[in-house]
Amino acid sequence: MEQVFTRDTKVRELVIKVPRSDELFKRHKIDFCCGGNRPLHEAATEKGVDEQQLLAELSDLYKKADEMKSSDSEDWTTKPYGELVDHIIHRHHHYLVNELPDLSFYVTKIFRVHGGSHPELANLHRTFHELKTELEHHLLKEEQNIFPAIREYEAVRGQTERDAALSQIDELESEHDHAGTLLRDIREITSDFTLPPDACTTYRMTYKRLEELESDMFQHVHLENNILFPRLEEEA
Repeated sequence: MEQVFTRDTKVRELVIKVPRSDELFKRHKIDFCCGGNRPLHEAATEKGVDEQQLLAELSDLYKKADEMKSSDSEDWTTKPYGELVDHIIHRHHHYLVNELPDLSFYVTKIFRVHGGSHPELANLHRTFHELKTELEHHLLKEEQNIFPAIREYEAVRGQTERDAALSQIDELESEHDHAGTLLRDIREITSDFTLPPDACTTYRMTYKRLEELESDMFQHVHLENNILFPRLEEEA
């Protein structure tokens, strides 16, 4: 992925282009919302932050995002179960564990600041937090129950272990379906993530990250519903 920013890129553009750069800016006390309409080097100088170090940290975040996208292009249909499970946990579960609390903060923030003129944000706030709660419970169920059962089956290859691995698949797929419904609701509430004319940088970033959450969930559920679970069900 070609790097798309320089020292002259405005802070508000960086927070949109570079995943999780908002956390970096918060750590350095750099305002990326109301004060984000200025070049990176100017914001760094004001806060006494080393410009080259800041650029290096941004580049690292950008590179990591590129590497995560590349990992999605793997052919997982023939990989060992344990390797696929590890990928799902490290690529998708860890993403959700980090992203859901951040998005909760930003969805709440834009609702509080802009909810008076954009009443749909109340519905977005409610729907997102329903999704967040369900996904957090779902991840625990997978990591504590189904994934260990799949690993045990791969190690032993016994029918008892296979039955244990298959026992919760219908329930997990039903939860995937409901999460998909909530994601569709979020897309409808936001009019396909269309920003209003008065959207600030935080508003723009929140919608972008909600859309990225949707994309990640599609890939996550695809790996489980279309690859992992069918392989278990079809294996003799």
